[in-house]
Amino acid sequence: MPDTPLTPEVFDRAIVAIALTAGTDHRLVYVNDAFRDLFGDRQLGDPAREVFTEPGAERFVATLDAVLSDGTARQVTAPRTLACPDGGTVHRHFVYSCSPAGTPSGPGILTAAIDTTAELHSALETERLSVERLQALRRYEALMAATSQMVWLVHADGTADELVPGWEALTGRPFPETAGNRWLDVVHPQDRDRLATHWAAAARELPTAFEHVFRVRGADGGYRHVRARAVPIVRDDGPAEWIGTTSDIEDQWRNRLRERLLARAGAVTEAERADDAFAALAATLVPELTDVCAVYLLREPDAAGGDVVATRIASVARPGLPPLPPINRQTYTLGARARKAVSDRTPIVLEFADGSVPRGSIPEISARWLERAHATSLTLLPIVVDGAVVALAATADCEGAPPPGPADIDLQREVLQRAQAPLRQALALQRARHTAVVLQRAMLTTPPTVGGAALAGRYRPGSRNAEVGGDWYDAFTLPDGALAMTIGDVAGHDLAAATVMGQLRAMLRSIAFTRPHGHTPADTLRELDTAAEGLGVGSFVTAVHARLTRHGADGAWEVEWTNAGHPPPVLIPVTGPPRLLTGEDADLPLCVDPRRPRVTHHDPLGPGETLLFYTDGLVEVPGEDLGDGIGRLCRAAADARHRPLDDLCEYLAGRVVDVRDDIALIAFRPTPLAGTADRPR
Repeated sequence: MPDTPLTPEVFDRAIVAIALTAGTDHRLVYVNDAFRDLFGDRQLGDPAREVFTEPGAERFVATLDAVLSDGTARQVTAPRTLACPDGGTVHRHFVYSCSPAGTPSGPGILTAAIDTTAELHSALETERLSVERLQALRRYEALMAATSQMVWLVHADGTADELVPGWEALTGRPFPETAGNRWLDVVHPQDRDRLATHWAAAARELPTAFEHVFRVRGADGGYRHVRARAVPIVRDDGPAEWIGTTSDIEDQWRNRLRERLLARAGAVTEAERADDAFAALAATLVPELTDVCAVYLLREPDAAGGDVVATRIASVARPGLPPLPPINRQTYTLGARARKAVSDRTPIVLEFADGSVPRGSIPEISARWLERAHATSLTLLPIVVDGAVVALAATADCEGAPPPGPADIDLQREVLQRAQAPLRQALALQRARHTAVVLQRAMLTTPPTVGGAALAGRYRPGSRNAEVGGDWYDAFTLPDGALAMTIGDVAGHDLAAATVMGQLRAMLRSIAFTRPHGHTPADTLRELDTAAEGLGVGSFVTAVHARLTRHGADGAWEVEWTNAGHPPPVLIPVTGPPRLLTGEDADLPLCVDPRRPRVTHHDPLGPGETLLFYTDGLVEVPGEDLGDGIGRLCRAAADARHRPLDDLCEYLAGRVVDVRDDIALIAFRPTPLAGTADRPR
């Protein structure tokens, strides 16, 4: 609402009917002579509902309420009809507008009404009164100049008139008066096509109203959001004209955007991994504030001096831009400008006026992508958590978009820093996971070297938790020269599960190593189950334990194995489909009933065949039957069966995109021997 009280007496002699109301009940505080001529005498000081009692007057009072409520001027261009104030039989017609205005009694509404009786009665009368209408329109222009709206008229031939000053003050250039779309020159490049399409559809279909929000370049070179509203004026004997208003809504738009983005930044609190947290943060900024956002995690927080190494862990681009390079955890050495942004903790904007990205300022893979996306600028924003710069966000504007203004950069920084608390949690969780993985891998010994065979193992931690898990693999040579091989999974993903895993692994090693020849794998697991119950090492555990011995001079081996409720081992032949090693009746998992008997199975292993033990993280997908995952594993193993054993394990583990659970696997492959074979050692 305007703060300065209006002096209504300036309208005493105006030919436009002017009325001024004040307060929430719209008390009538002023009318001019033109108003009395059109509406008759009305009692000053009374509320509008008591002053205007004609049929349909309630719509006028509702308009007053709406303008006072939201401070937005309204125009009623459809003719309104009332009986003559002098009691005549001829009705009179008028159109009116209501605008917020200040009064000595506080906020009020200034109503301007134009008598259109003559226009509706006779085309000749309309022509005769055209000069008077133009004068009324100019007075209306003076009235509207006191508001923030710009009023304009577009004729049927495409020419435009600026009825109220304001466009030149906003954009620094006069409103185009010639036909065509020259006014689109000041519209933001990314808004032009959509606005032109919307306007063309309106001109073709003539809806009751046209409304569109877009950005225009201001006199200072920055862009501001405006809202254009227009209505068609349709005549029976000719094409339509459009009368409309344009309002600067930048402050309102930015406040709403800020609230929306800060609310979306709260989604970061749901992320467990730092990667997910930063990805959610990048998605918050795109596309409202920037076209693309990538986040680089610094290897050493607050790194200063010398090389600064970072890893891209998240990137988001708006639709329509080229596909972003995949995130492969590759490290990059930051350029001089990025290092300065980190050391100074201040955003830095790089502009690409000629469309080319200077080499050396950013990683080469990023520079190539920015050129394909026709980037115009790159903004480097340090992310500070607990007083240290832990990451660097890089936002870019593309395809003709101008560099971000100070307000845009400030809002980007505010969004990034608003998520400091959840980012702190995510980074702490990541550090905890890193420590946990180191602990887990310390418990997994390197498989021994085996004469006449290859042996390889892999472990990948799950991505949905921060603690060590209970998956393990193991292989060691026995006193009689045989090879013991085990895979196991303790229920749980916490320190307790890891502790049980370590205890069971050590106990199994001791039992298998100290028992004499003839002690079967089933005997070993039965004794382990008994010891675990007696010592109180209680947990739900699945495992496969095997004893492998050389069998014959051609490089063949034999495997004796027992399965305690674990996914079945896979035997991958040199040719033909893989097969699962299963028994008629599956044995119970460990720590369930130590008194139940266990069964040892025997299978031959020919040269070049591969025996694969694995945990369920390699095959399990939530909501899917476990057999489907095992089937996929068999097909993948068959496709890669001729790879070296290390490569095979890496390939199988790497195929799992979303590692929700820990993955452990160990593989054994006999090799053909020439001459006398060596025994395992």
